[in-house]
Amino acid sequence: MGDISRRRTVALGITAGLVAPLTLALGAAPAQAAPSCTTQTGPYQKQVEKFLRLTVDGRQSTSDCKAIQAFQTKHGITPNAGYAGPVTWGVMDLMNKQKAVGKNPNKDGKCPVNKGRIACVNLTLQLSWIQDGDKLVYGPVPVRTGRNGYETRTGLKKIYWRNIDHVSTIYDVPMPYSQFFDGGQAFHSVGVSMWNPPGSHGCVNMTKADAKKYWSLLKKGDDVYVYGRKPGT
Repeated sequence: MGDISRRRTVALGITAGLVAPLTLALGAAPAQAAPSCTTQTGPYQKQVEKFLRLTVDGRQSTSDCKAIQAFQTKHGITPNAGYAGPVTWGVMDLMNKQKAVGKNPNKDGKCPVNKGRIACVNLTLQLSWIQDGDKLVYGPVPVRTGRNGYETRTGLKKIYWRNIDHVSTIYDVPMPYSQFFDGGQAFHSVGVSMWNPPGSHGCVNMTKADAKKYWSLLKKGDDVYVYGRKPGT
């Protein structure tokens, strides 16, 4: 979830599984009391209606509001009053872009293919995958990276420390399957949706299943390449 204090016992590094499809798997969202549904039509009403496969008429209805509110609650979007605003549409638009990537996440060639096995993180699309040369090993999978002010740092890194049962020394929260690659920034699992705004405190959050798979596929010394820019940062 965020940076950890550097431990004196840890020397910081400076420097073929099955392909898993992108599944827009939902994590447990933070508990929210459902407010009354708004009757207001939002600026992204038509786009949100289309995404949720509702009748696309650009006018808020009771059924529209309930469907939008359910989506917001599932992903921890607040306020969850069923309003088709920019935050809700931003999450949906990102989901559409992630799905469009398909099985070719490195189409732009930005993640190095001359490093052997490497974990790639595209901040712009909030996707990560593992490749070996130009062969896709696992992913792409949705991730949740650093929010504004806590951005996940870009560049070529190496996994320098792994701790399957780590607990953050700053935020006092569990960070299962932690694999640290830059200071206190790590891959690890969380119990919230990957689309829960505004993002992490710098770590690359993953579902438990994906973090567990990364744990099995990666090892200390493996390369990590982070690029792009998270929307909203």
